[in-house]
Amino acid sequence: MSGHSKWHNIQKTKGAADAKRSAAFTKIAKEIIVAVKQGGSGDPNNNSRLATVVAKAKAANMPNDNIKRTIDKALGAGNTDNYEAVTYEGYGPCGVAVIVEALTDNRQRTAPEVRHYFDKFGKGMGAQGCVSWSFDRKGVIVIDNEDEELDEETVMMDALEAGAEDVEADGPVFEVTTDPDSFNDVVKALEEKGYTFESAEIEMVPQNYVTMTNEDDVRSMTKLLDMLEENEDVQNVWHNWQQD
Repeated sequence: MSGHSKWHNIQKTKGAADAKRSAAFTKIAKEIIVAVKQGGSGDPNNNSRLATVVAKAKAANMPNDNIKRTIDKALGAGNTDNYEAVTYEGYGPCGVAVIVEALTDNRQRTAPEVRHYFDKFGKGMGAQGCVSWSFDRKGVIVIDNEDEELDEETVMMDALEAGAEDVEADGPVFEVTTDPDSFNDVVKALEEKGYTFESAEIEMVPQNYVTMTNEDDVRSMTKLLDMLEENEDVQNVWHNWQQD
């Protein structure tokens, strides 16, 4: 689990290992295909959904060639990939709220698998809206400052001028939060100023957090997240587990 950020320590990170990086790129590629098909354009300047996914891809260090190839594939007349966006909600141990965002070509496969994970390692899957009411949809841009070369006041000024809602220094990073509708504009403005992102995407940010002290609960919650993240249909997992 990531520990550098109050937002990102609630999301299961995929790590830097080659296998996990490849899996992450595969999932982002699926998002790119859906964005191109739904937006009707392979140009991020004319397709806001694609622009959002491209920002996520670049922050994840997905090579530009990979991004272009995926866009070209989606635009190809012979492309038959047809994914449906579905969201599942449920509860982990101790009532931890969990939102699962998936892209699937077969609901009859994905839904039972996700339900099984919740039943085995959590407290079960709930109805649509059972936990999402306690999350806010936000654009979250994490700016790398591991070398401590960035000035907090300058970063804050640049981000706010770009249209961000808030900026917070958190260890080796700055976290910039935006309204989802302003996300792409803020990303573009900060990129033009030369900032490097550790991540940049639209996230579900919890309004409250749950901590766990029982080791069995922690193990179950960790396993639940592992199983969800490893599922090829699952794109994002958001939750309000706050670790010490």
